[in-house]
Amino acid sequence: MNFNIDKSDTKNMDIDQIRTFLSVAANGSFQEAANRLYVTQSTVSMRIQRLESYLGVPLFVRNRAGASLTLQGKRFMRHAKSLLLTLEQARHDIGLPSRFRSSISIGARIALWESLLPEWIGVLRRQAPDLSIRSEIGFEEDLMRGLIEGGLDIGMMYTPQHSPGLQVEHLFDETLVLLSSDPDRPWPNDDYIYVDWGPGFYAQHGNHYPNLERPAQVVNIGWLAVQLVLRNGGSCFLPIRLAEPWLAAGKLFHVAESPRFTLPAYMVSPRDSDSEILQHVIAQLRALAAIERQKDYS
Repeated sequence: MNFNIDKSDTKNMDIDQIRTFLSVAANGSFQEAANRLYVTQSTVSMRIQRLESYLGVPLFVRNRAGASLTLQGKRFMRHAKSLLLTLEQARHDIGLPSRFRSSISIGARIALWESLLPEWIGVLRRQAPDLSIRSEIGFEEDLMRGLIEGGLDIGMMYTPQHSPGLQVEHLFDETLVLLSSDPDRPWPNDDYIYVDWGPGFYAQHGNHYPNLERPAQVVNIGWLAVQLVLRNGGSCFLPIRLAEPWLAAGKLFHVAESPRFTLPAYMVSPRDSDSEILQHVIAQLRALAAIERQKDYS
């Protein structure tokens, strides 16, 4: 496979090839990777072909269903992540003001950002004031893609996926409780709002309420359910950690004899990173999670 490559484009080409490889691996599709990278599918194909030519091995199996990694592609995944993380870290470090020694990016579900992670970020900032921290909100799919493609250093979520080169760690368990704006109204009723807390909650909910019809309202984040309940009345399942202020204010109430469901929270990070800063932050987050596990929200 021969390509005539302009030497002036070599520096950008290498970075783009790695980023494109990770995007195709994360999305399982050349077309979807092209959409994510804002380039044409032919550009994605060309970059992957050049990378495969350079490495001398096929990285993907192409078929109508999309693209899946070959054995060699899976082996290259770890190296690609390491290369991109190093390049991204170098770019961030070079552009940082002199008062910062390094930077790190953290992404999480919005429910974990509510009260919990702002407190944790505050602890990290006090411990390492010379660390620049980028914080993001996202759903699991976006967070995992950011971790795989190297845009995120740490992701916190409820339903992580397993991917080569990433480690998944259990942080703590949320306790989901059924809350209502009207404690005297019989439940279930038409004002119940189902919150999609992921497949684990779906299974627990279905096992406990096998005959419950699909609610009239379904939302994908707890924050939205709370806003709807507070404005229009109703009920929903929320982490008791988040509900405490509304319970204390008498705006939400426990539904009598309702179950409590467990929602595990996880941290996902690079498995083999040699960044001392990243390892320090991960260690601190583990310590803060241990404190959270000891709290009693009953």
